[in-house]
Amino acid sequence: MQIALAPMEGLVDHILRDLLTEQGGIDWCVTEFVRVTDQLLPSRSFHRLAPELAQDAVTAAGTPVRVQLLGSDPQALAENAAKACELGAPVIDLNFGCPAKTVNNSNGGAILLREPEVLFKIVAAVRAGMPAHIPLTTKMRLGYDSPAGAMESAQALAAGGSAQIVVHARTKADGYKPPAHWEWVAKVQDVVSIPVYANGDIWSLEDWYRCREVSGVEDVMLGRGLVSRPDLAQQIAAAREGVDYQLKTWQQLQPVLREFWRRVRLHQTPRSAPGRLKQWLGLLTRNYPEAQHLFSQLRRVTDCTEIDRLFNLTFEQVAEGSAVFERSA
Repeated sequence: MQIALAPMEGLVDHILRDLLTEQGGIDWCVTEFVRVTDQLLPSRSFHRLAPELAQDAVTAAGTPVRVQLLGSDPQALAENAAKACELGAPVIDLNFGCPAKTVNNSNGGAILLREPEVLFKIVAAVRAGMPAHIPLTTKMRLGYDSPAGAMESAQALAAGGSAQIVVHARTKADGYKPPAHWEWVAKVQDVVSIPVYANGDIWSLEDWYRCREVSGVEDVMLGRGLVSRPDLAQQIAAAREGVDYQLKTWQQLQPVLREFWRRVRLHQTPRSAPGRLKQWLGLLTRNYPEAQHLFSQLRRVTDCTEIDRLFNLTFEQVAEGSAVFERSA
């Protein structure tokens, strides 16, 4: 069994990947998608979203980082996948699950699930253009507006050369509305011989137990559930091994939050940095009542120095940075 951290655009960047994988329990993670249109991208496009490529494609905790591509042009995707491999990507992942309207309107993401033959062409072209020893994986939803074609889509991905499929157990039309339909993950696994990961609505250890029972698969990908409970992967890993686990408290999370803010200050503009902190705090309120109090304190704060004072950070501490993130900047 493996536990993966989901790629979430605008949320799980290299900073949060680093801090979440440091908590333990995560076997691998995926970058935010690199958007591919009709041309070969410069190296900086890959390093911007996957700075870990400069450090053997692992986070500081040693967790492997896969590079995800999104697009619909088979040749362009193949060329960019080959380049990502040259830059050090250990695995290439293709995104057929993004529900964003702007992405779907440009013929990318979940809208491609309407055309299994196109899925096959894309995956086959990318697989043929990559070194044979580097795996190609895929992520899909159950469909665009209906799960009726989920099995055909999964079969197309597998036939094209995908080594694994992560299934977000909702359609594009479902968005992120609960529930996730884990029973469809079982149906997908029935028609392909490659490993299938269950993704969607795993917010707690109890959800993981139910997901495993309903989906019938062992491997899972955690998204917002892990962001809102940073030690969720540890909980699941401990349960899998049959050992006791003590939940991390809000107090134990404070050094992680403080370090997150320090790194955000290093890599984001003063205008955007407070929003990144509030975004994570908003998700943490689901599991930590204390996060709601802090979120309320910061709701209208836009001055970074005021937040620095809250976290007891001096200018020198903000400016000094960390060696890992200085290399990836």
